[in-house]
Amino acid sequence: MFVKIYQYHIQKDKVDEYLAIQDKASEIYGRYLDFHTMYLNSKDDDTKWIEITRYKDEDEYNKSMNIINEQKDIQGLFEAFQSLLLTEKSEISEEDFIEKKEKRNLLVQSSLSNGE
Repeated sequence: MFVKIYQYHIQKDKVDEYLAIQDKASEIYGRYLDFHTMYLNSKDDDTKWIEITRYKDEDEYNKSMNIINEQKDIQGLFEAFQSLLLTEKSEISEEDFIEKKEKRNLLVQSSLSNGE
C-alpha cells in the first residue's frame, strides 16, 4: 500500500467547513481511486490535524492524481481548504510512505464470556 500523510493546522471555528470540504473532495477522488482516509485531530492542539490516506499503490495514485488535479472542482476545494488554515501556521507538510505490514486485533466476545 502507498500511504500519504499530511499535517496542517485548521482554524478552531472552521472545523465543520473543513470536514465538509473533505467530504466533497473524497467524492471526486472516489471517481478515480480506491482509498481509505483517516482525519486525526490532536488532543493537545485543537488546530492540529493529521490526514492519513492509503492507496493500492503509488503508480495508481500518480496516474489518478494527474486526472484529479485537472478537475476545476478540486482546485476550488483546495483553495477553500487553504483559506481555513491557521494564519500563523499555514504550512502543509506532506510525506509518502509504503505500508510494510498491518496488524489488526479484533476483540471477539463469545457468549460464554457473558455468562450465558
